Amino acid sequence: MLELKDLSVSIAGISILRNIGFTVEEGETIAFVGRNGAGKTTTLRAIMGLVAARGSIQLDGRAIDQVEAHERPGLGIGYAPEDRRLFTAFTVEENILLPARVARLSAEETRRRLDRVYTILPELQEMAKRPAGATSGGQGKMVALGRGLMLGTHLLLLDEPFQGLAPVLANRYAEALRALRDKDRSLSVIITESNPGLLKNFASRMITIERGEIERIEDVSQVEA
Repeated sequence: MLELKDLSVSIAGISILRNIGFTVEEGETIAFVGRNGAGKTTTLRAIMGLVAARGSIQLDGRAIDQVEAHERPGLGIGYAPEDRRLFTAFTVEENILLPARVARLSAEETRRRLDRVYTILPELQEMAKRPAGATSGGQGKMVALGRGLMLGTHLLLLDEPFQGLAPVLANRYAEALRALRDKDRSLSVIITESNPGLLKNFASRMITIERGEIERIEDVSQVEA
């Protein structure tokens, strides 16, 4: 489904990623773990085309490294960055709907996808008319997840979704991810995280990156929390 091969990124002459390579199967959830600065975020940004990269990125056999960054979400790729990047003057629902409007989805398809988001994250429907700037950090991460799901029908990239969350919200976020996996078993998900124990209940494999290189790939069932 997704295949990275010899993916390398340098920024300002500094090597950030070195020959990254791994695959993600259809319906698989990957825990992409490593310390801060290991290269997790840069890998996701390379998949989205937000940083210049060398190597190969293929989605269902198509070389998407040849696809412009603004066109990649149209391939069914959703992205929730670590810093959420919400438009604070927009309502929660307007933030969620923004990718659908940019992608020019039909009204019927937009409503279908919004219903999907609200089924998985019903609290977002309750907050729909609230200004996004009035949400807490944890609620903002839920909004970012919902926004990512509007276009993430094929592949969903979640960057440090648990970072800074109180235990109650972290558990709720994990519940939402499990509900998403149960509802859509064809959706592939990559979740970056510094603490691998948070992902052991719903990831199938754990890929560890250190200093810009893949250190190991493990079956989660073989990894102790």
